[in-house]
Amino acid sequence: MKWQGGRNSGNVEDRRGMSGGQKLTLGGIGGVIVLIIGFFMGGDPGELLNQMQQQQGGTTEQGEFQSTPEEDRLVEFAGVVLTSTEDVWGAIFQENGKSYPVTKLTIYRDAYETGGCGVGQAHFGPFYCPGDQKIYLDLSFNNELANRFGAKGEFALAYVIAHEVGHHIQNIFGVLQQTNAMRAKMSEREYNKISVMTELQADFYAGVWAHHATKQSDVKLTYDDIVEGMRAAAAVGDDHIQEQAQGHSSPESFTHGTSEQRAYWFKKGYETGDINQGNTFNDPSLQ
Repeated sequence: MKWQGGRNSGNVEDRRGMSGGQKLTLGGIGGVIVLIIGFFMGGDPGELLNQMQQQQGGTTEQGEFQSTPEEDRLVEFAGVVLTSTEDVWGAIFQENGKSYPVTKLTIYRDAYETGGCGVGQAHFGPFYCPGDQKIYLDLSFNNELANRFGAKGEFALAYVIAHEVGHHIQNIFGVLQQTNAMRAKMSEREYNKISVMTELQADFYAGVWAHHATKQSDVKLTYDDIVEGMRAAAAVGDDHIQEQAQGHSSPESFTHGTSEQRAYWFKKGYETGDINQGNTFNDPSLQ
């Protein structure tokens, strides 16, 4: 993956020195699993965040900030990748006679107050907040990808950012509003299926970005990068995460899709490059 020297987005907010907020204490492995399922790589974190903060309380912590060369490099990397998504989605929207309203990427450390989804926490993983239309990322997640989930290589983090941008695309199209409206009308098990479809579509949009990135942006990808992206998608499948955390998986509780499904939809987005091919909500296999 070639990205060095690429244009850096002006829509990256580096808030690592301003992080602070309620520090939640999780009740054992069960709490960790709930957070991983609820926040890992997308979804709507606002309701769950607020509920946990009300139940457990917390104190505001503000630590001294000191960056490292590795983190500085990741910040630059994230900025170049975000610019690439802006170039690709800007072109796609323009082809359809529309203007692409960009999202912002807020990089924080430990905890940070979002503009509509409560206090984000590092152990929630990256997430998109529809309330302020921003992506939130603690850079320590890059180590989680490599060391805990086995998703190594630079493109793994690029895939994560592109996935969250995919949620922003869904928000623009009104998909998130529709799926959130279904939440109150369905049982938890029924809504989990909707959540899986939502997440897989964001994976598809990440693949669409990868399809166009080399031609339309400063990021240059090889097929090895795409294979790396598929591995990253598979590494964060619900089945893989649950088996790692508790030794078995519970399909009825899946909210993001299996490893096979996530890799499939990312690959489909990459191979087609066509946003019209990503209607996961009409896929009979996901019903």
